[in-house]
Amino acid sequence: MPSEHYEQQYLDLMRHIWTHGDERVDRTGVGTKAIFGATMRFDLADDAIPLLTTKRVFWKTAAREMLWFLTGDTNIRSLVEQKVHIWTDWPLDKYRRETGEKIDRDAFEQRIIEDDAFAKQWGDLGPVYGKQWVDWPRYTPAGEGLYRLEEKGINQIKLLVDGLKNNPGSRRHIFTGWNVAELDQMALPPCHKTYQFYVSGGRLSAILYQRSCDLGLGFAFNVFSAALLVRMIAQQCDLEPGQLVWNGGDVHIYLNHSELVEEQLSREPVGSPKFKILRKPESVFDYMITDFDVLDYAPQPHIPAPVAV
Repeated sequence: MPSEHYEQQYLDLMRHIWTHGDERVDRTGVGTKAIFGATMRFDLADDAIPLLTTKRVFWKTAAREMLWFLTGDTNIRSLVEQKVHIWTDWPLDKYRRETGEKIDRDAFEQRIIEDDAFAKQWGDLGPVYGKQWVDWPRYTPAGEGLYRLEEKGINQIKLLVDGLKNNPGSRRHIFTGWNVAELDQMALPPCHKTYQFYVSGGRLSAILYQRSCDLGLGFAFNVFSAALLVRMIAQQCDLEPGQLVWNGGDVHIYLNHSELVEEQLSREPVGSPKFKILRKPESVFDYMITDFDVLDYAPQPHIPAPVAV
C-alpha cells in the first residue's frame, strides 16, 4: 500500500481548523478560525522538499527571502529590486498612515528603489529576523553599572554551524529571532521564531516552532524556507538532510480565505518535487539563488487570497 502523500497532513489540518477551529478576533481585524498547537513532520531525505502541490508555491521568492535574512538586512529595498513584494505591505501601510498619501504599491516600491533617502526612512522594517539571526545586540560592561552596545553583535547562525561541526551531540543547537527588548521596534515580530537542530546517524534534522501561522498563505513559504535552511546547513556541515518537524502555536485561517480553503481542499496532492543545491559555497552566507533548483514540480494552479496586515 503506498504511503500517504506528505501534503495530506497539511490538508487535514486545514480541514480541521476550518471545520472545528475557534473563531477569534485578531490583530488585523479580519478574524480567524484557529487552534492552539499543531505538529507536522516532513522527510528531507533523497532530495525531498515540502512544496505544496495543491497550489503553486513561488519557491524562488521564499528562497530569496531566506537569503536576505542571512545577510542581516532589514530594509525591503534589496527585496523589491528582485521583485519580491512579501514585506512591502507593512512599510507601505505605515507610510500611508503617517503621510496620508494614497500611493499604490508599485509607485511606493519604485521610490524605494530610486531614492536612497526615501528607502532609508520608509523601507526599513526595524530589527526583524535577519538582524537577530546574524547581529543580535551584544552589550559589554562599561563601568559603574553601565553597559556599552558593541558595534558587532552575535551571529547566531555562525555559532550554530560551528557548534554542529564541532559538537554535533549538543542539545544547544538553537537560534531565535524573539528578542524581547526589541519586539516593539519590529514591523512584525517573528512568526517563525525558534529553530533547533539535531544530528543523528550523519543526518541533520530541525524543529521549527512558529508562534503564529497563517495556514492559508504563510505556511507554504515557511515550511519551504525552513527546509531550505536545513539543506544549506547540512551541506555546510557535511551531513545529509534528515527531518523537518514543524510546530505551530496559534495556527489559523483568516475568515476572508474561504475561497482559498474550499478550492484547495477540493484538490488532491500529487507528485514529489526534488530540490537540488548545485554547488557548495564557502559558508552558509554565500549561497545565491542560482545555486538552487527544483525538479519534478508540477503544481496545480495558484490560488490568490488577500494578505492581512
